[in-house]
Amino acid sequence: MSGKPVCIADFEEYAKTFLPKSVYDYYCSGADDQETLADNVAAFSRWKLYPRVLRDVSVMDLSTSVLGQRVTMPVCVAATAMQRMAHPRGETATARACQAVGTGMMLSSWATSSIEEVAEAAPGGLRWLQLYVYKDREVTEALVRRVERAGYRGIFVTVDTPYLGRRLADVRNKFQLPPHLSLKNFSSSDLAFSSGKDIGANSGLAMYVAEAIDATLSWEHIRWLRGLTSLPIVLKGILRADDAQEAVKIGVNGILVSNHGARQLDGVPATIDVLPEIVEAVQGKVEVFLDGGVRKGTDVLKALALGAKAVFIGRPVLWGLAYQGEEGAKEVLQMLKEEFRLAMALTGCRRVEEIGRTLIRRHRVLFSKI
Repeated sequence: MSGKPVCIADFEEYAKTFLPKSVYDYYCSGADDQETLADNVAAFSRWKLYPRVLRDVSVMDLSTSVLGQRVTMPVCVAATAMQRMAHPRGETATARACQAVGTGMMLSSWATSSIEEVAEAAPGGLRWLQLYVYKDREVTEALVRRVERAGYRGIFVTVDTPYLGRRLADVRNKFQLPPHLSLKNFSSSDLAFSSGKDIGANSGLAMYVAEAIDATLSWEHIRWLRGLTSLPIVLKGILRADDAQEAVKIGVNGILVSNHGARQLDGVPATIDVLPEIVEAVQGKVEVFLDGGVRKGTDVLKALALGAKAVFIGRPVLWGLAYQGEEGAKEVLQMLKEEFRLAMALTGCRRVEEIGRTLIRRHRVLFSKI
């Protein structure tokens, strides 16, 4: 990459050049043939904007709320694991970038910085924890208690990973965590993902998930978690209306429409395409969020027009970290914020609350006879 980045793709070009191949492959790859990975991004093009004109957009407000907490824009940071592979300060740099921009960060349970380190790095920041349900319930409960003490404001429970998806790049690379890093939220007595194990024809992370994560995960576990804490709970990984309705019955506070960055089951729909039916299914009873494929400010606007309260971005922040640590992550967030501001202005929206379904339509491709 030559010169200063002007779009998200420029940050990724830098990361691809300078990160170790196994690390870049881990961050960027999807499951199997990666059809859904490509479609997560491409699907936004199937939705077209229909702007309103002759609106006074000289003064604008991009702020909104997420689970009752105010953010300066409806763009938050999704959980991505092992961020110190991208930059030595990893998750603490991301937390500081989010605090500086005024938005929220979801910390991965598989972070290379601890819950407490991230809280100390950005004490005024808005933070949530991404949580797996472990076979050892005491490990799961301990994580919940730690985030309560550290001032985190909610828990996003990943519900689409009873087993790890088949990520061919990681299998080919025999991916393992670099030896100088560790998953900092787990003590030596817990199951730990570390390098040096004989993983055979697999990836180290797939073996770790098989050993540690509870494949019996069911709605009963969500009820158990709901009874464990008063923190807001969001289910991350829902793609079906009936699952969304069941989540509402159980008493969760939100749903993150997600296909895990296309890293679990290939061939599922792009998240933007299923967002409308999830929004309709919950009937405004809980907040609905989206991740997957968001690369531009117009993507953010399209998701909000279809009913999302906010979007979460993952890979773009990793590319920003690889580029310039905290400053790079901040630059990615500021870039998306300014792109979103422009998209709002050019569609005649002064406030986030003015973004609605009339602004967007599904594009129909017409085939002519030859």
